[in-house]
Amino acid sequence: MIAELLFFSELLFCLDKMFNSKFLKPMVTIVNYKERLKDDGTSFFVLELQGGIEMTQSKTTGMFYATAKKAIIPSTFDEVTCKGLIGTQLSGYIEKQECEPYEYVVQETGEEIILSHRWVYLPEETNQSSSKSIKADASVFSQNGVYDEALV
Repeated sequence: MIAELLFFSELLFCLDKMFNSKFLKPMVTIVNYKERLKDDGTSFFVLELQGGIEMTQSKTTGMFYATAKKAIIPSTFDEVTCKGLIGTQLSGYIEKQECEPYEYVVQETGEEIILSHRWVYLPEETNQSSSKSIKADASVFSQNGVYDEALV
């Protein structure tokens, strides 16, 4: 009985890893919104996106902690719509991109640091096959084992 339970739990673990890595699309969640001002003084709203949980190892202590990548994207929505979108999931992921160095103030400590990256949302490519040429292996479909180039 115990051996069967161990086998079953290992099977579930393997299926979960396989399913999550091959079949699930990467998703981000809208977790908040904020009002921003344009140069001309008019306001607009941005959406705060958050990826899934990730485990990261501290460079100073070596301990692991849970974190999630976040990115901000502009929107054309009003405040009511933005509020209603919280919790909505979008296919895509958040990626670190290099940029021109800029000053950033850590809110918790007041420390000024120089950063040369930003976190950006990248939608999942919806039509990857359009840029790739695919040629079927005709011998797989042959009934008589003869490959005829003219049929390809």
